[in-house]
Amino acid sequence: MIKEIIHKKKLYALIIKETYQKKKGISFFTKNNANQQIGFMNHPKNYFIKPHNHQKRETKIFITSEVIILQKGKLRVDFYDTKKKYLFSIVVKKNQIIMLVHGGHGFKILEPVKMLEIKQGPYVNNKDKIKFDKIDEKRIKIKKI
Repeated sequence: MIKEIIHKKKLYALIIKETYQKKKGISFFTKNNANQQIGFMNHPKNYFIKPHNHQKRETKIFITSEVIILQKGKLRVDFYDTKKKYLFSIVVKKNQIIMLVHGGHGFKILEPVKMLEIKQGPYVNNKDKIKFDKIDEKRIKIKKI
C-alpha cells in the first residue's frame, strides 16, 4: 500500500496506493518526524472526533514537500537529484497519493488529470522554485512501483 522512493539513502517520495481507502479508523502514512503529515480516516456514521486545536509553536522547515492527490488520470513523475540530474520516472494513477520530499521533479500528463496539490506555505514564487530543463523523452526510464 505504501511505497518509498529512496535514492542515496534519502526519501524522494512516498506513494500511497489506492488500497489505502480500505483502511478502517485512523491511519497515518508518514513518520512522526516528517515535515508534512498524511493521514486517512474512515469512520462510521455518528463517530465523534473530539474537538481540539493545535498549539502555536515555532517550526523550522528547510525543504518544501508537496502532496499530490490524483483524482483522475495518469501522471508521470520524473525525478532529479539536487544537482538537476535525471534519475528515473514513475507513473501515478487515479486515487493514488504521492508526497514529494527531496530532489527535483517534473511531470508529464499521460491521461487527462484532475489532481490536488498541497504544500507548506507561504509560497514565494521567485524564492521557492528553481525551474530547469526537462529530460529528453528518449531517455525516460520508468521504474515500477
